[in-house]
Amino acid sequence: MQFDVVIVGGGPVGLAFAGSLSGTGLRVAVVEPQPREALAAPAFDGREIALTHRSQDILRQLGAWDRIPEEIPSALREARVLNGGSPYALRFDTTGRQAAELGRLVPNHVIRRALFEALAPEATLLTGQRVTAMEADVEGARLALADGQRIAAKLVVAADSRFSTLRRLAGIDAETLDFGKAMLVARLRHTLPHDHVATEWFDYGQTMAMLPLNGDVSSVVLTLPPDEIARLKEVDGAEFSAEITRRYRERLGAMELISTRHTYPLVAVYARRFTGRRLALLGDAAVGMHPVTAHGFNFGLHGQDILARRIKAALSEGRDFAAGPVLRGYEAEHRQATRGLYLATNATALLYTSDRLPARVLRGAALRLGNHLRPVRGAIVSRLMEEDGAGARA
Repeated sequence: MQFDVVIVGGGPVGLAFAGSLSGTGLRVAVVEPQPREALAAPAFDGREIALTHRSQDILRQLGAWDRIPEEIPSALREARVLNGGSPYALRFDTTGRQAAELGRLVPNHVIRRALFEALAPEATLLTGQRVTAMEADVEGARLALADGQRIAAKLVVAADSRFSTLRRLAGIDAETLDFGKAMLVARLRHTLPHDHVATEWFDYGQTMAMLPLNGDVSSVVLTLPPDEIARLKEVDGAEFSAEITRRYRERLGAMELISTRHTYPLVAVYARRFTGRRLALLGDAAVGMHPVTAHGFNFGLHGQDILARRIKAALSEGRDFAAGPVLRGYEAEHRQATRGLYLATNATALLYTSDRLPARVLRGAALRLGNHLRPVRGAIVSRLMEEDGAGARA
């Protein structure tokens, strides 16, 4: 089978990229191990995505945003960072800005379903398939699938997770940082209102985030050693609810588990290269972020948008859309947009999860300094919102 672009990975970034190429005339295929039914109706996976204004704009242009029921997105009006036992909070809000919210929270599975529904019918879905080998030369790339089929393309795109098989097959190394912790996510109903304020609490011995959903419901993101996370995933619902209420010091009153629980390892990944011969890495295959700054999903959407724009520009000029200059341009732009925040996020996560005395002192001082340095806080809010990014792209 011959295509112009083959995307390996039918997650949100892979589907978004396929949608971004709609109307270009390129023959696009998506290779995904899951069955088609899992793409059409993805299951709840616990992850609530904080979409920036720019990401919402990208989803609108892809025709996906209007497929998300209007009662689902939850406004994120303020974010607070807490440290240890101190009540002092570093606050981020929209004071002095036109927008009324930092962003919106939307469940990951809802975004995936919307992107699938918005996918142009000319895109070919090769579901239930895994890539087992790849080779490339100046003419194009060829992939071998687990069932023995072989497919060829002018460009192959790896969007198959931070543990990317295609990245490994291409011989591209990646920086990895294993934080030695695991993360548990679940939804809880509570008796006190959250006022659409998200909280990131770097306690001693645990990290807890509470993400405000519509109604008196929040998503808990709890980080602990893997054995503790495994225990909490298995205890009965009543015991889990009581423990989360206690761990969160009843800030939202009594809490009740209302969803399934899901766990994920905490490993950050940054590919040494984002491109190869007739190959580009997208999403977590290129940059797999620690979730503390909530930018991983947004980076994935932005990266595919950068690559799609550069491909369209090459096509409009009659150039080879998968040639080295096009791919290197994408890599340079995406690396500039992600590298600094990737390093800063890892440093923040390491500092605020260390319980050593020097780190405790520095943690508290950094929060207070952040509240008093208005230009710095304003720059962080702009980065969180990316409201200017949406306008720049339009």
